[in-house]
Amino acid sequence: MARRVARLVTLLLGLLVLAPPPGDSAARWAWLGVRIRDLSEQEMNEISQRHGIREGFGVVIVEVMKETPAEASGLRNGDLVVGFGKTPVVDTRVLQRMISRAGVGETVALTVLRQNEGRRPVNVRLGVMPEGVAADRIAAEFGFLIRDPAVSPEPGATPPSGLPLVAVVIRGSGAERAGLKVGDVLVELNGRPVVTLEAARAALGSVSLDQPLPVIVRRAEERVTILLPAP
Repeated sequence: MARRVARLVTLLLGLLVLAPPPGDSAARWAWLGVRIRDLSEQEMNEISQRHGIREGFGVVIVEVMKETPAEASGLRNGDLVVGFGKTPVVDTRVLQRMISRAGVGETVALTVLRQNEGRRPVNVRLGVMPEGVAADRIAAEFGFLIRDPAVSPEPGATPPSGLPLVAVVIRGSGAERAGLKVGDVLVELNGRPVVTLEAARAALGSVSLDQPLPVIVRRAEERVTILLPAP
């Protein structure tokens, strides 16, 4: 259980740095297909010394996902993205903002630094973000993540109900302020019953980010209605 939640936290960090444009729907979000992170201060210094002071920034590609635009373009794990067209990429939010503005189907020119190969251009034709990933991103925007209860419970814990659970609530988020708690069993999202993880993600896929999200959960024996503020 602890390992699964740790993976969800890692996913959550990736989702937060890949924030969608405000007010947009999940139907046609552009998709690169990578997990990314910002550089540490030590990495910035090392890159500055190796490539020159102007290269002391960028976004590290931690993982190139299978069967994605990133993989098709030849991007690799460990590549450092330092440019998007003529715009310097100084952190993860800049890269995602550029991808969001480019749109689905557009070919974009990235500049990457690759170990032992130096600076090189990579052209990527952006695809459509998969529904499950988009749903997780929407949940993260509201301040939570969900998981399938079909995992082995902790010793002495109540057996899973079959309904999806709240796995993570972000500190300081709208979800936390509204009272959502880790372990809450999801019953309804946005007025739609959710009896499986797939049903919960389908419900999230139709959610607008500029409207509050009504959620009904079961907590112990109590049914609780919560309104999550729009992110």
